[in-house]
Order: sequence, then C-alpha cells, then structure tokens
Amino acid sequence: MDVPTPARRKLDEFIAANGLKHTRQRDVIFEAFLAAGGHVSVEDLLRRVQDQAPGVGAATVYRTLKLFTDAGVAHERQFGDGQARYEPALDDEHHDHLICLDCGTIFEFEDPLIESRQAEVAARHGLDLKSHRHEIYGRCRDAARCEHRKAARARRD
Repeated sequence: MDVPTPARRKLDEFIAANGLKHTRQRDVIFEAFLAAGGHVSVEDLLRRVQDQAPGVGAATVYRTLKLFTDAGVAHERQFGDGQARYEPALDDEHHDHLICLDCGTIFEFEDPLIESRQAEVAARHGLDLKSHRHEIYGRCRDAARCEHRKAARARRD
C-alpha cells in the first residue's frame, strides 16, 4: 500500500471533515491533476482523466478542481486569457510566473531578491505581508519557438 502524500492526506482530511464521499472519480482526477505538473485547465485535465475514466465529464472535473481548491491542495490561477488554470498547492513552495502574451506559455521562477524587496516595500508601507502573486507578462524572444508552442497549443484545443 502506498504511503499517502501530504497533499493526499490534506484532501482526505477535508473530505472527511466536510462529510463528503471518497470516490474513484476523485482519485482519478487527483492523480491526473498531480501528474499534469501544474497550470492545467479544466479542458486539459478532462482529456487526461478521460484516458483512464472515459465516463467522467467536464462538470465533474470542474467541481472536483473547486473541491481541491477549497481543500487547499490546488491554487486557481488566472493569467489574463479568460481561462482558469490550476496548479498543486505545495505548502513549502512559492514561485512567481512569467507569461508569454503570444503563445501563452507560463514559466515559473523563484527569485530571493524579488521576495526580499517585496517584504521591504510592504514593511515600509506598514503592511505585514501574508501572501502575494507575482505575474509578469511579455513576449518570447525566440519567435520561432513561440510560434511552435502556439501551433502545438492550437492543435490540442
């Protein structure tokens, strides 16, 4: 028997505390969500889930992602294109995002200097910093690679 991950334990505790049922569909969606590696849309996750459970519909995936968000095992992100994306919420991890306005690629990054400066600015304004989201929008420098990613994304959609 596999040892549950902290995210699995957190989800199981939330389900139990809220009197919800533990279902095979939720298990399949959870495993596919974690395997997706972050920044997954409902549509992308639905395709992954239907490979293992063809009867699962978009509404079930959407409701389950909402459950994951409420349980604290997922973050919903909006990157200005009108489509929600979800990524695992790992307690010890923080990162920011760079987003290409042309191809939609999302790059994660961590920068201790940016984190330090944000805390300094917050303190200077008398604010105790609790959380933040940092998103930077731009365009890929490598136009050919960007066009390739944009074409690949269009084929998936």
